[in-house]
Amino acid sequence: MEEKSKYGIVSVNVGKPVTVEYLGKPLTTGIYKRPVQGEVFVGRTQMDGDGQADTVNHGGPDKAVCVYPYEHYAYWEQELDKKLDYSAFGENLTVTGLLETGVCIGDVFEIGEVVVQVSQPRFPCFKLSSKHAVKDFPARVLDTGFSGFYLRILEEGRLSKDSRIVKRSSHPMRVTVASVLKQQALGRRGADRDELRRLLEVDALAAGVKESFTKWFQEG
Repeated sequence: MEEKSKYGIVSVNVGKPVTVEYLGKPLTTGIYKRPVQGEVFVGRTQMDGDGQADTVNHGGPDKAVCVYPYEHYAYWEQELDKKLDYSAFGENLTVTGLLETGVCIGDVFEIGEVVVQVSQPRFPCFKLSSKHAVKDFPARVLDTGFSGFYLRILEEGRLSKDSRIVKRSSHPMRVTVASVLKQQALGRRGADRDELRRLLEVDALAAGVKESFTKWFQEG
């Protein structure tokens, strides 16, 4: 009998950018994604049917797929006092079993035909505020550590809600998504220099995060 995976997909979500009103001004964002049925092809920079409005801070090889743990939904539903639809955080994959405190930068997974590698935490931005009408939502996400994370694509292919998630390898440095997020939350002045040095040694950490942390480290 085939062993059941401890990881699972609750929903696969994609969506093209739309323009909404936020603080009295038009805002174009790709955060409004919807669940899709059937298989979806995942390329090097994004899923078919998906898109980003801000291609500087979203998408690209290091942030091709956004993942959010379904385990956090109950907490946010209580905090926000409403039922949340899948992709409430703009994620492409709503999953179970993959928490920020256990998933490490550089870990490699097989999802259907696709081979992915964890690259960085998802750093919450004001577009979460625009979606949920909660001004301090990004700060609250940082405080909880319930951020989600990004994947880079090592091998393109198709996946679906029914695809198994299988861990191929663990990165030897065992730097969790949560530990990277913690330094981001501390900020340039509060970040721990010894921890920054350790994080900068992780070869699989996304280039953009490395660039920011390198500047923080050099500025002391």
